[in-house]
Amino acid sequence: MDLQRLMSLTRKAVSEYNMINEGDKICIGVSGGKDSLALLMALNGLKRFYPNKFEIVAICVDLGFGIQDFTRIENFCKELGVELYVVKTDIGSIIFEDRKESNPCSLCAKMRKGSLNDKAKELGCNKIAYAHHIDDIVETFMLSMFFESRIHTFSPVTYLDRTGLTLIRPFLYVYEADIIGFANKYKLPVAKNPCPADGYTKRQYMKELLADINRDNHGVKKHIYRAIMSGEISGFKLPTNKTPEKS
Repeated sequence: MDLQRLMSLTRKAVSEYNMINEGDKICIGVSGGKDSLALLMALNGLKRFYPNKFEIVAICVDLGFGIQDFTRIENFCKELGVELYVVKTDIGSIIFEDRKESNPCSLCAKMRKGSLNDKAKELGCNKIAYAHHIDDIVETFMLSMFFESRIHTFSPVTYLDRTGLTLIRPFLYVYEADIIGFANKYKLPVAKNPCPADGYTKRQYMKELLADINRDNHGVKKHIYRAIMSGEISGFKLPTNKTPEKS
């Protein structure tokens, strides 16, 4: 996938779900993974011609493992002309050394989001853009059914009452495979996740399970995604003044 196509799909989601308004200042949480780096490029390109003028900043949350090198991300942001802020934390040592969590992902996510939200508010941001894509939507849906006994996945737009921030997910129409191709094509400075639990989570289990099912029944993932989009799950119904754009 090239940048023009990625920006087209990003704009489609942003426009249909009213994700960006005039004067928004949007924080992008950059982890060093392919998804967040691709989103940074897409929104940076989109802001040049989108009718609603907006700003973006990038924030990295340093988990405190002592092995994260942000140099390549810093250089990447400089090339794009995007301000990058690195937030130092002790999340890694708190979870794995102090608390010795056997299931660390939930607490880690909560603490990372808290650090990200605090910095975003400090910088005057009113929105945070997450790089969740189609595969994430489907995996979260399946995880909710398997382990929480409910029909749920995250919404395209979510307002956080406690912080006053709005979460947006502009990759609503993008598959992970396309992001992988994009990252390879543009040689994004992807960094390996330093977390010791990486690759051993319930989400990884669900990713592998869906891949197995999809191999034997090609198109299953796409069918689940379409069911989510056309169903009654909160947040996915288009605003009444919007009609789907052609992709």
